[in-house]
Amino acid sequence: MRIAYLDCFAGISGDMLLGALIDAGVDPQILHEATASLNLGATLKIEKVDRCGISATKVHVLDGKDLAEKAPSSDHVSPAKNHDSATSHHHEHVDPPHHHGRHLSAIKKIIHASSLSVEVKEKSILTFEVLGVSEAKIHNLPVEKIHFHEVGAIDAIVDIVASTAGLHALQINQWFSSPLNVGGGSIHCAHGRFPVPAPATADLLRNIPTYSQAIEEELVTPTGAALIRTLAPTFGPQPPMRIQQIGYGAGTRNPPKFPNVLRLNIGESSEADESKDVITILETAIDDLNPQVIAHVAEQALVQGALDVLCTPVQMKKNRPGTLITILCPQDKSIPLQQLIFRETTTLGIRIRQEQRITLPRTFTTITTPYGAIRIKTASLENKEVSATPEFEDCRAAAATHNVPVKQVIQSAITTYLTTRKK
Repeated sequence: MRIAYLDCFAGISGDMLLGALIDAGVDPQILHEATASLNLGATLKIEKVDRCGISATKVHVLDGKDLAEKAPSSDHVSPAKNHDSATSHHHEHVDPPHHHGRHLSAIKKIIHASSLSVEVKEKSILTFEVLGVSEAKIHNLPVEKIHFHEVGAIDAIVDIVASTAGLHALQINQWFSSPLNVGGGSIHCAHGRFPVPAPATADLLRNIPTYSQAIEEELVTPTGAALIRTLAPTFGPQPPMRIQQIGYGAGTRNPPKFPNVLRLNIGESSEADESKDVITILETAIDDLNPQVIAHVAEQALVQGALDVLCTPVQMKKNRPGTLITILCPQDKSIPLQQLIFRETTTLGIRIRQEQRITLPRTFTTITTPYGAIRIKTASLENKEVSATPEFEDCRAAAATHNVPVKQVIQSAITTYLTTRKK
């Protein structure tokens, strides 16, 4: 299994992730093309830099003004071509005067209009939606009213979209990450000066292991926090793996005696870890939704690839009875299932985590009973059968056909299977 580990001892930001992806072997053209497809007049400048003796890749996002002032070398900048074959002219988006902010709807429109793959579009938009939910919570406003400042600027949009394209290109089966070093001190934001991590960043880092060490600077940016939240890695020590590629992505600052880099290790899981199954857990609690809709969501989640759906009664704030919806799914089904929850329910946020599970090997055997053919699901432990269960849907269909209680069919199936096995 192809796995990757993000070592965030110096935090994480969009440009650091871009640099680490390129340094670990992602084709820079993928990021250039993703940037150009946004039609924002932006380009990437890629260079090698030194961070406390570590050679790392630094990615700069340049807009039209930067290009005019700095005129970077053509060796490092990919021209921003219009890849929309349906458009006969090139439209360059100019940032609004006096600020570099956009509403979520404007950012989604830019991404939808690009030539990116559906998967990259969906995950990029989800990252901005995750950001929007946190910003809305901090400012007590509806998500559609939130005006993104720093993360609505061209460089932040490119950081998120190009990083998502690079992550998609790697085709990693399972992501892992160290706890995040958030840094310390305070930072100046559009709304004033705030302690590190800034309020929106702190909200994005809920339930993610963090610590503060070594430097009084912002080490996890809102963009970086949103990207890792959407990526939903398993947090902890590096898992057993055979490392094949290592990439270092540089941050802008170069403090003394502190390598401001993000390290990305890519390789294969070790044999000791291959028997374990890693699943994604999506969870949200709701107290203002019709139970019929909750049942619909559970049904649709299973149709869209969820492994299981749990609906648990819970007591929420103000003594309101609610429902905790828990969806277990493979990692590659996480994004569409998140979108299902946001689209069909009233929730404003989803908790995402990844957990390991161990499953017993299972096989199916078909037996012939007085009520017809019934499948038996068996499970084994250390090559010994430990359980045998008739498939309920087979039993229910047979009961309806023969007009008998379903429990009678189940009992007959178990008896027939045990008798057959002893022969």
